[in-house]
Parts: sequence; structure tokens; C-alpha cells
Amino acid sequence: MLISMGLTDKVLIFPYETDFSYVALIPKKEMALRAFTLCMRVATELPEERQIILFAYRTADYDELNVWREKDGRISFYMSGDGTFFHLPPLTTFRTSLCLTWESRNGLAAFWVDGKRSTYQVYKPGHSIRPKGTILLGQDPDKHLGGLEAVQSFVGEVTDLNMWDFVLSRSMIQAWHYRHKVAKGNIFDWATIEYELNGNVMVVDDD
Repeated sequence: MLISMGLTDKVLIFPYETDFSYVALIPKKEMALRAFTLCMRVATELPEERQIILFAYRTADYDELNVWREKDGRISFYMSGDGTFFHLPPLTTFRTSLCLTWESRNGLAAFWVDGKRSTYQVYKPGHSIRPKGTILLGQDPDKHLGGLEAVQSFVGEVTDLNMWDFVLSRSMIQAWHYRHKVAKGNIFDWATIEYELNGNVMVVDDD
């Protein structure tokens, strides 16, 4: 597969439901994480009662970090087992800027929607995310790169995905939302991101 680099001013479009279209992301550093901030801008027209995978990171035996929209519309994330669920404004055809923060030290987890923070939840204090896995957009690998299901696939647009190995401050998350300059993601930086397209995924100008 061809590895490409950099998606400045570009959008990934997943045009329809498949069990074979995804984008594999190659992190700038190993995903051995005790804290993170993951941000992306996302839009979808999929109906609320359908599960959608928003981000999937899997090692051989575990879903290390999966972010979902659940069938009841809640947004959730899972690290090696049971997840935690948040009631957030719905994802729609209009772009939402969505960030997720978590740190192992105290287990504090929150989603940020268009620069506004959800209530904190305490989730898996003391946990750490393991390295050497596979990171996908568009599909949930139920085993290490396999077991893809169309009914969980992402359909819509993703852009501006960035990830840091620490929790960004409120002011930095808001600056990112408003497209002001912030520290480049040290795990993923959309401007220099390494990625591999599989199946029917389009890269188009973000006009």
C-alpha cells in the first residue's frame, strides 16, 4: 500500500457504508500512553440509531482506544474493556469539532464539542494504553486488522485529526476549535500525518 503524507486543507470523505474502506494512520511516536488529547472535525448524515466508529486503535488482543457514536446517540470511548458514555450534542451533516481528553493519573475523561467541555467522568485511573497496534479511521477491526463490519463503518467526512500524548488546556482546545495556532500534535499532526488509503475513501480539498 502507498503511504502518503500530510493532509493540510484536505478532508477525508467516506462516501458510503462498506466493510473494506478505511484509512490506516501511522503515529509519529509509539502509542504507549498514560494521557492523551484526540481532536478531529467530523460530519455525518448517518441516522442516530446506527453505531459509528470514529477512531479505532487496536493491538493484537485488545481494543486499546476506540471512540464510538452508540446506537442511542451517545458518544463513548473504550480502552481494553468496558467503555464510558457521554450525552453530547448530536453529530450532524454540519461539521462538529470533537476532542477527547483522558489522563491515567486521576482517570479524568471529557469530551469537548465545539470548544465546550462535557462533565468529567472518572474512567480507568492507573490504566495505560499499549503500543505497537493498528490505528484506523472508518472501520472497527474486531481482530488485528480483520473482522470489519459495514454496519459499524463510518460514512461522512473527517478532517483536522490531531493527537497529543498529554491533556491540552481549555484555552488550547478552544484555540484549536477556532483554528488558531496551537502546538502541533506529537502523535498525529494533520499537516504531516502519514496515512494509507484502503477501499473507497476520497481525499478532497477542504473548501
